Amino acid sequence: MDTIERSLIVFKPDAVQRGIVGEILSRFEKTGLKIVGAKMLQPSYDHYFHHYEKIGKMISRRGQKAFDVTLSMMNEGPVIAFVLEGVEAIALIRKMVGVTEPKSALPGTIRGDYSHMSFGHADLNEVGIPNILHASGDKEEAAQEIAHWFSETELFTYTTAHEKFTQTKK
Repeated sequence: MDTIERSLIVFKPDAVQRGIVGEILSRFEKTGLKIVGAKMLQPSYDHYFHHYEKIGKMISRRGQKAFDVTLSMMNEGPVIAFVLEGVEAIALIRKMVGVTEPKSALPGTIRGDYSHMSFGHADLNEVGIPNILHASGDKEEAAQEIAHWFSETELFTYTTAHEKFTQTKK
């Protein structure tokens, strides 16, 4: 079983507009996660539809209104997408990011430290949750999302100084 995984993270418009992407990205790098892909873009409706519904099943799980509100928020500006790689990266990233609802995210997590809105407030005001970033939920989702956001030629293989201490002998 290979424990080296790749995960997609997407810094949402609220993170880009607040100028906190570098600060947060450095938290991932400090744990030893490696950036293997990066780009800034403003995805189309079709791109987001594939991401949120075809992969994430948002309309199926939460309804059309939640999807529409999310897409409206995601279209407020560009996003920055990264593929991070490391030992059990998906679970590590999810732990660092915190739960989806910022109000419930623990201090020390990215959402707990950089956002605070509740689902109730967002629903009452019919706005999306500015929760800084998206992170893949599991291996299957990560593989689908990475293939959707990045081509193989946009992903890189290289060795970092940190890997010297985390790679196993084969």
